[in-house]
Amino acid sequence: MAITPRLQLKQSQSLLMTPQLQQAIKLLQMSNIDLAAFVENELAENPLLERDDGNNNDKNNQVLETEVYDKNNNALNEDIGEIASIEFKNTESITEEKASSLDMENYENLWDSDLTASSINEVPNEDRGITLTATDTKNTISNQQFERNDYSIENNISQEVSLREHLLGQINIDFNLPSDKLVAIFLLDQLDELGRLPNKIDDFSATLGCSPKRLEDIIAKLQMLDPPGIFSRDLIECWSVQLKDVDRFDPAMEKLLANIDLVRDQNYSELSSLCGVDINDVKDMIKELGTLNHRPAEAFENILVQPIIPDVLMRAGPSNSWIIELNTDTLPRVLINNQYYSRISKSVRKKEDKQYITDKFQVANWLVKSLHQRATTILKVSTEIALKQQNFFTYGVEYLKPLVLRDIAEEIEMHESTVSRVTSNKYIHTPRGIYELKYFFSAAINSSIGGDAHSAESVRYKIKSLIENELPDKILSDDKIVNFLQGNGIDIARRTVAKYRESMGISSSVQRRKEKQINI
Repeated sequence: MAITPRLQLKQSQSLLMTPQLQQAIKLLQMSNIDLAAFVENELAENPLLERDDGNNNDKNNQVLETEVYDKNNNALNEDIGEIASIEFKNTESITEEKASSLDMENYENLWDSDLTASSINEVPNEDRGITLTATDTKNTISNQQFERNDYSIENNISQEVSLREHLLGQINIDFNLPSDKLVAIFLLDQLDELGRLPNKIDDFSATLGCSPKRLEDIIAKLQMLDPPGIFSRDLIECWSVQLKDVDRFDPAMEKLLANIDLVRDQNYSELSSLCGVDINDVKDMIKELGTLNHRPAEAFENILVQPIIPDVLMRAGPSNSWIIELNTDTLPRVLINNQYYSRISKSVRKKEDKQYITDKFQVANWLVKSLHQRATTILKVSTEIALKQQNFFTYGVEYLKPLVLRDIAEEIEMHESTVSRVTSNKYIHTPRGIYELKYFFSAAINSSIGGDAHSAESVRYKIKSLIENELPDKILSDDKIVNFLQGNGIDIARRTVAKYRESMGISSSVQRRKEKQINI
């Protein structure tokens, strides 16, 4: 058959990602720092937008807040009612003629068919003991520029890695237990400008709800990170950590550090006697101390650090409840200048000028709705996480529950991809520290007695506690650990215990028995 050109008609369906939809998805993933920078760029680009100077009346001040109640408090649940809702009071929509030209069909499907409610003002939920209230604004909302695709936050900040980023990357690799990772990140945020950790173990233990011994174990592991000496609590510990890193922390050096006052007094003869070495060796040891770095964070001092500003604030409320609210400081406030738009749209004569004004007005309206949806989505996801992890916030890291994206998505009737985007680069300030939302998700292990599932982290914690408290003459094998856990309602296999044990760097029962016999 000869190959000849021909015309064909073909009907097909495909998913079309409009530029507005692509930008809306990017908007949902933005951190509050990216958002603020992007808004500044939009204010410079769009003549119909102006900054809200805060002089507007109260109804123009947006507040989004939820209250999470203890599910065991039946009386409170009865008062709250069976349906959680979001009410936008004092809402006045933009009534300009050109607003009708917005593609509202695409807007309703903005989040990849995530919302099943008929409008953003109606969010049906099961009876979960939550009351959500909100006061909206008259054309007041965070705004973004959706026309430019060349914006990059990297153009505004240093490309060098900060100390926090450097350490956080190591923590994510070295800490397998998300509960330990939460503690490590909390301690990371306590470092001072020298890279030292305040010696407040009891305070940290009370804040996190974990034992001082567990904190010490995590600090010891953190002190193994780069740069050497990081997470030390004083100069002596800083030197000790660095000496251990190069295998120079011998008994003589330990004695020298324990009697550092004699070094200051240059009492070499007494130091020689205490350390069991001659005076020349003592002087060499002192010179070695002089080569150590007493400021582990010094290499990162001149690197621009972007501070962590939480997107969501959490505080204790009355009657065993938690108040969850958006941090309004992270929501840049801009206004659509309707008066200016009305005046200029009537005065322009050229077709291209009219099209320009119309396009800018449509973009501004789209952004108002998109950013309103972004704020609402962040609040809903944060509220549901707080509800699921109430025991963690109340009792501590051991009570971190198993949680996956699907659990949150089903409760708030959104797609898992939307929840994933919301939990990335979004932080919540809690009484137990500031955490990224994604750190509250972990795997689950079923209960053998039909109760709630156990988080993998809590099971690892129990395994670690059992092994730490075992007696030298009664070393626990993996089978014995399985029997103990199953007796406590945790349905777990032997191979899972072995996998968790190995992930925590704990040797087998045979090896532990040999080690403890040597120590005896």
